[in-house]
Amino acid sequence: MKSWGEAQWRSASSNFSRVGRLRRALLLLAAAACTAAGVLYWRQQTDDSAHRPLQSMLAGVEPQWSWICRNDRCERLLASETSIVQSLPTCNMLCASTQLWPQPTGPVSLATAAVRVRSNGFSLKVLASPSRQVTEHLNDAFFLMRDDLRTLERTAGIENRRSDSATRDVLVRVAVNGSGDPRMKQDTDESYKLALRPSGKSLVVDITAHSFSGARHGFETLSQLVWLDPYTSSLLALEAATVEDAPKFRYRGLLLDTARNYFPVSDILRTIDAMGACKMNTFHWHISDSQSFPLRLTSAPQLAQHGSYGPGAIYTTDDVKAIVRKARLRGIRVLIEVDAPAHVGKAWTWGPLEGLGHLAHCVEVEPWSTYCGEPPCGQLNPRNPNVYKLLERIYAEIIELTGVDDIFHLGGDEVSERCWAQHFNDTDPMELWIDFTRRAMLALERANGGKAPQLTFLWSSRLTQSPYLERLDKKRYGIQVWGSSRWPESRAVLDAGYRTVISHVDAWYLDCGFGSWRDSSDGHCGPYRSWQQIYEHRPWIEEMPSVATGAEQWRIEGGAACQWTEQLASGGLDARVWPRTAALAERLWSDRVEGATADVYLRLDTQRSRLLAKGIHAAPLWPRWCSHNPHACL
Repeated sequence: MKSWGEAQWRSASSNFSRVGRLRRALLLLAAAACTAAGVLYWRQQTDDSAHRPLQSMLAGVEPQWSWICRNDRCERLLASETSIVQSLPTCNMLCASTQLWPQPTGPVSLATAAVRVRSNGFSLKVLASPSRQVTEHLNDAFFLMRDDLRTLERTAGIENRRSDSATRDVLVRVAVNGSGDPRMKQDTDESYKLALRPSGKSLVVDITAHSFSGARHGFETLSQLVWLDPYTSSLLALEAATVEDAPKFRYRGLLLDTARNYFPVSDILRTIDAMGACKMNTFHWHISDSQSFPLRLTSAPQLAQHGSYGPGAIYTTDDVKAIVRKARLRGIRVLIEVDAPAHVGKAWTWGPLEGLGHLAHCVEVEPWSTYCGEPPCGQLNPRNPNVYKLLERIYAEIIELTGVDDIFHLGGDEVSERCWAQHFNDTDPMELWIDFTRRAMLALERANGGKAPQLTFLWSSRLTQSPYLERLDKKRYGIQVWGSSRWPESRAVLDAGYRTVISHVDAWYLDCGFGSWRDSSDGHCGPYRSWQQIYEHRPWIEEMPSVATGAEQWRIEGGAACQWTEQLASGGLDARVWPRTAALAERLWSDRVEGATADVYLRLDTQRSRLLAKGIHAAPLWPRWCSHNPHACL
């Protein structure tokens, strides 16, 4: 080893001295930066102006834009032109709009200042619960909410970062005083109250409700008071808020058809998440049709064996249980519809092989246009008693899998009178239809432990028109009206006093506007239904019959968007359904008098961002420039 001389030592000593001075200078700069950040934070917390902007503690990259709240609107400026650097999400949350979706129906008060929070700083304390089941569901639903917040943190790479002294813990206290049944039911009270306030170095959130579902809606609203600030790379929450809320309509649904084309379980679970984010409560699963029967039932495995598209296009009972579990924690019931007596196909052709006779007629008959609306055709044999025995087993298993026993959907649309007249020329096909509905209802009662559900739905059809409508018991049956709002027969159901779910084809059919796969026409339902049209459709505000006329009062349970899937498959679902269905969700929850105002645009754009953060690929409302400059686009 070579030894150093005196000159080398003097040179090294000089270098070490320079390094020491540089290190001291860096330490002073770091201290100055921390002091400046502290001053900025202190100023943000103590500013008494009407809208206190959250000063940005930049996360390594200087932002190009800053948004400033002026005259109750966020205006975009070049960051180099202003001393206030604030992100768009933060400006939106702290400016005039409530940014909640759906808009609450009761009084709302929101602070205009924010504090830092972390997902692992959220904790739950159940103060009151009517049952162990409700307590368990509250804990599981809270964990789901916290997982959503963790997902936000992961997108910013801050999941494992330590909390600093400026980060607040959040204690969520929940009291449920009411139903001990955590399921969404016909009589579930979904109202809730939320109060968020600072307490020392923490935030305390009190949620009170009369059901698990109401408390879960409170969790959803709380999650909307928390957002990811991209400039600080941290979660922020409003420091104070009060919300009182309850839905206007008790049925807020989305129908998904998984028979025309198959959708994997992951698509359905993602749809459930989006529905929960919008406080919808009914996933209407149109699980079978003439094209396929993808549900493998223990009670009737032959249906999927003969009717599915293949092994990779089947829903097992475990799949259904997983979907039902996720849905329940999101405050949603799963309403499985096995359509009958029409809309059946190859799945029902195995009867003769097993000594059960013909379970269906006109299966894949040609020319199809004579017997049904689209190929393939087929409908059940109303004179075969084995059909009703099989339906009883199917209904019993569906009720067991879903836990939904107070509401049911029998299907019942588009029966071909020609088909039945061809096989039973001694009886009026409409009488066969009425008899089938009566016997299917008896099968449902037996499947449900000898008790009819509180509400059993049929699709609107010729059977729900006069003179046949009067033969359906109003105490048993409800009608899902799919026809145009302008059709007299659609209004006739309401005028007759039947409990009704509205799914008007001219407003809430999501498959319209994509042409027809059979020809070059616009298709059976014409033009595309925009989110604005969906939002502004309020058929219940028409003149309702008065008591003086002797007519029944309208009994609208709510509504549902319908996503039929002849021309849709996995990969395109999210953008087709969202955010249009979110517009329906607010219509049915809040039913605000105004239409698609500037505030609605702004809040729906924010809600779309929340859906994107959950992994739901919702379609954009407009160019991104309009998100940056919303008031310039309206």
